[in-house]
Amino acid sequence: MAIDTNYAQQMAAQLAAYEVQGAETRLQRNQSTYQTQRDALNSLRSSLSTFGSAVKSLKTGNASMLVNSAKFSAEGYASATVGAKAIEGSYQFYVKQLASGHQLALEGLTPEKVGTSGTLTLGQGGESFTIDLASIDSDGDGSNSLEELAAAINGHADNTGVKATLVRADGQVSLILSSEETGAAKAISLSTSGTSTDFAAAVAGKRELSAARDAEVYLGGQGGIKLTSASNRFDSIIDGVSLTFTKAHSATDQPLTVDIGRDQSATKDKAQKFVDAFNTLMSAIDGLTASGSETSARGRLAGDSSVRSIENQLNQLLRSEYGGTNLMKFGIVADRNGKLTIDTERFEKAIAADPEGFDKLFTGKDNLLDSLDKSISAYTSTTNGLLKNRMDSLDLSLKRVKEQIEAIDAQYERYYNRYLRQYTMMLQTIQSMESTQSMFG
Repeated sequence: MAIDTNYAQQMAAQLAAYEVQGAETRLQRNQSTYQTQRDALNSLRSSLSTFGSAVKSLKTGNASMLVNSAKFSAEGYASATVGAKAIEGSYQFYVKQLASGHQLALEGLTPEKVGTSGTLTLGQGGESFTIDLASIDSDGDGSNSLEELAAAINGHADNTGVKATLVRADGQVSLILSSEETGAAKAISLSTSGTSTDFAAAVAGKRELSAARDAEVYLGGQGGIKLTSASNRFDSIIDGVSLTFTKAHSATDQPLTVDIGRDQSATKDKAQKFVDAFNTLMSAIDGLTASGSETSARGRLAGDSSVRSIENQLNQLLRSEYGGTNLMKFGIVADRNGKLTIDTERFEKAIAADPEGFDKLFTGKDNLLDSLDKSISAYTSTTNGLLKNRMDSLDLSLKRVKEQIEAIDAQYERYYNRYLRQYTMMLQTIQSMESTQSMFG
């Protein structure tokens, strides 16, 4: 009889697997449990971080939960940025002129007229910089092109804010010098020294394409309070209101009326963003901690007291008073499932009666948004957050399980090799006995 190596291998594998299957099953079960918990905690941390980002966006800088808006009597004249502290009121503006940047044209220039000697000095608002025409011949051909002159102006280390460009029309090239900023103080001055006669003449005969002007606006209509600005934007022209004018009035135009008032709809939308973000977080927590039923799966963190503690802490913060008021006063209440809803009628009445109270409830140090931000950070911090610590502990457990599984795999190999030798020897013995028996036929 030939030795059946496949049989020996199969039996060795079965017996080796039997030796380790108990420990292997236990380790695989532990590995699955640890990994499930870690994935669930990572999902929870992600949901908390998303809510935390929403909270931060509402409290960034000097952000306010109140939204004011501006309405204009005519379109196209202005746009407005209205802060939460703006006072309601109606204002009239007459725009006599818009701010503009200075722009000059040097016409009829050629490389020969530019020359390679002397200097060109450009000034703005008491500052200046000088171009040495002898040093800008970048290609070494012994002459200065208009491109080289423009590049020297644009690239000068002390450029005060003058942009040089070339315009080609009707076979001629003009050097256009433009102020990068608007306003009378940014007017461009030009002077030459030691240059060719042609270049000096071109500079002296410069054409003004656009004057350097400040914006001139009258509050209260023509004859009202004169307001000027180097740009068309007037910051805090009224407390909490910045206006950018985009069109000037003609002499017969009616002044622009700007009405500043509370935007109830936008304020409610901002509150709704907070409510939606919180409800999304609560849905995520409910899914992770669900007890399960015949028709629904059990949550991966069901029965986890620390997760319920997070939920309870957040709900406690929502129920607390800040600045002597709370969410309920403004019609923001929790339903039976712990989700927030806004009672529109109560919300609008409360906002109208106490807008500052609503703003203080959410914003400011240690008020609602600040308290939520601190609480969430304690759980989601990537350095010492409570969830990170738990996840690190699970990572350590997973590492140990992996090492134990590797040890079990090595043990399996030892069992397998031992049983394979034993079965091979047994088959060899049987073969020898059969051969001896056949001799005595």
